[in-house]
Amino acid sequence: MKMNILIVAGLGLCTALLPSCSKVLDKAPLDSYTDESVWKDLKLAEAFANNIYNVLPTCTYDWGNSINRSFLLSPASDEGFNKFNYAGVRNVLNKGLLSPDNGGQFDIWSKNYHHIQNANIFLSRIDQVPGDENMRRRIKGEVTFLRAYAYFQLISDYGGVPLIKQPFTLESDFKVPRSSFDECAKFVSDELEAAATMLTGINQPKGRINAALALAIKSRLLLYVASPLWNPSNDAAKWTAASVAAKRVIDLNGLNLFNGNYADLFTTFNSEVIGMKLSNKQYQWDAFTGVEMMNFPNGYHGWAAFAPTQDLVDAFGMADGKMITHAQSGYNPQQPYANRDPRFYANIIYDGRPTGNPAYFTDRTTTEAQFYEGGYDSDQGYDAWNNSLTRYAFRKYMDTTFNFNTDTQTDRFWILARLGEMYLNYAEAEFQLGHEAEAREYLNRIRSRAGITTPLTESGPALLERIRNERQVELCFEGHRYYDVRRWKIAEVTENRPCRQVIITRNATTGVKTYQYKTLEERAFKPEHYLLPIPRTEQNRTGMAQNPFYK
Repeated sequence: MKMNILIVAGLGLCTALLPSCSKVLDKAPLDSYTDESVWKDLKLAEAFANNIYNVLPTCTYDWGNSINRSFLLSPASDEGFNKFNYAGVRNVLNKGLLSPDNGGQFDIWSKNYHHIQNANIFLSRIDQVPGDENMRRRIKGEVTFLRAYAYFQLISDYGGVPLIKQPFTLESDFKVPRSSFDECAKFVSDELEAAATMLTGINQPKGRINAALALAIKSRLLLYVASPLWNPSNDAAKWTAASVAAKRVIDLNGLNLFNGNYADLFTTFNSEVIGMKLSNKQYQWDAFTGVEMMNFPNGYHGWAAFAPTQDLVDAFGMADGKMITHAQSGYNPQQPYANRDPRFYANIIYDGRPTGNPAYFTDRTTTEAQFYEGGYDSDQGYDAWNNSLTRYAFRKYMDTTFNFNTDTQTDRFWILARLGEMYLNYAEAEFQLGHEAEAREYLNRIRSRAGITTPLTESGPALLERIRNERQVELCFEGHRYYDVRRWKIAEVTENRPCRQVIITRNATTGVKTYQYKTLEERAFKPEHYLLPIPRTEQNRTGMAQNPFYK
């Protein structure tokens, strides 16, 4: 009996074992490729590899698909709120009800192992495929990275996992035990280094894996490894490795902090972006799957599906760099959005913030967002079903000139890593090594780029809080906060606070607005939630050990 792996043309690659017992079935199909033909043609092997790119998050929203860890991570932390319960975030994670039986909408276990299986198939066959050696090396480097990335996501969510390095067959023993977190992290680190080596010197087009991205994800990995969740003894050697890895990326040629309009960093191709995932051009993504439709205020015909919390808004300091709680900050509760950190205006749409192009919204009477009660963007205004319940919307990643009434979004990108993150990684590692002056220098570079001219002077625990605050505001809505509060072991504080909204009331006679801050959603976080539970189906199938505290 012969086994063929079919690749369905035009729909992406999918593998299925099909038994063939007759000459009729043994004929080569006209609309697909056999396993045998794929591994005799380097371009077909590359097409197989291209499907593994789907393990990467994308800026095109995938309707609650948990593998797309882009916007979805925001409401799973204290920085965001999702009114539509995509992937069960509100009803399961935010309520502290996560268990081995109900994490399926959010967990990535089976999806990532699907991509790992395909990567293992590819890596086991690619060296025998005839063709150009440089092309083979490039594709092999990409798939090596993608497998490492899939494992990095898994260990970030679950801790140690089974390390599957060869493709499963029908005769395989599927009861592979979990490796330790440190063993998995070393494997991922080594694979990222190998990918970087294979891709060094190759000028990759936008949207393809490159050597710098492999080193940047290695920096992120080693920062996680050194953090309290995985380094309770505070081993300085781990922080040294994290520091070296971050500085290595910072010193790469061709990377520079973006010094233009800060908001454009996330909508234009520029020298700060180390790696990106383009939207899949195989499909004509319409506006209903795009970042603007998902996040614009309802008055601009958006859905405000992912909205900033009041806690995130409060995390942004003042224009001079002081926190709003500082006695000399000048923060005015009656004008809460005045004179704030310049990044606040680039990241957050608040009441009164000009948003979209009015030419595309002829039913609007103003270019300003109006979140106050009775305003066009409130629950008493246009399309009340889609109003933002926090009374804020995300500005980051939004193209405010975009006409989602008519345009499609086929070339948008999700940033997989950027130089600003490497500065923050380096500052944190240097602080933990006792090099506070170096940590302040790199924090000040980030703040200066944002337009804050007053340098930081804090030291000790106050400087550590500044480091964490800088990550919170600089990297908001980029998928970092969810993991940061867990690796720092502070999620039992940050995720046990209620999600808050602001209710803005405008006096019709005087025009004066008042601001009331209310609980929008109670949230709960338990000690077991630092890691996701191993799915019950996987436990039943393999007898795999569960993560601590889960029943």
